[in-house]
Amino acid sequence: MTTPDDVQRARTQRRRRKHERQALVFGLLIAFLAVSGLAAAAVYTGAVDAPFDRGFSEEEVVRDQVAAQPCLPDGTLPVPYQQITVKVLNATNRSGLAGQVSDALASRSFVISATETQEAKLNDVRISFGTQGLASAYTLAAQFPTANLFYDAREDASVDVALGESFTELVPAEEVGLAADSPMASVDGCRSLDSLTPEPVVVPTPPAEEGAPAEDAPAEEAPAAG
Repeated sequence: MTTPDDVQRARTQRRRRKHERQALVFGLLIAFLAVSGLAAAAVYTGAVDAPFDRGFSEEEVVRDQVAAQPCLPDGTLPVPYQQITVKVLNATNRSGLAGQVSDALASRSFVISATETQEAKLNDVRISFGTQGLASAYTLAAQFPTANLFYDAREDASVDVALGESFTELVPAEEVGLAADSPMASVDGCRSLDSLTPEPVVVPTPPAEEGAPAEDAPAEEAPAAG
């Protein structure tokens, strides 16, 4: 025979089991959320790789094209800085980089024709030049710790320098190592310019919207030295 005490005990046991199930479910849920939060933080900070392809969220970086490097004719002297016209291109996502380097080169008397942002990103420094600008390209390259020379089909003596992600700073002016009366040395493994085929001149892609502000404002031309 069931007594009121038996009924009460049965109710108490059912409530206890219900509370235990609820505690187990909530405990598992809290543990899952904690683990998910730690995993998300690790992926966000780069401590671990994401388990899915994140290519859609990354900026495109073009693999640097390093062509055969041209040799200088024997006895080629440095070109006076004030006779070299340079366009400076920012090939990184670092805002203002071209303007900063333009100012630094202008302070050394290089003539800055323009500063622009290049859509295709690079890792290294690339100096582009034509047949008439080989000596100027070598003279400009001496201002950088490392630079790749890129021979294109331009017909004048101007040069372009595209700054890649690895660029940090120019070689200090007093350490450039060029002397007006000392011939420059060709890079190791170079080939004569006559044996190379010039690449097409690269024209930077204009901004997507007309009137969009440029990332780098043009620098003023440096006055020609004496």
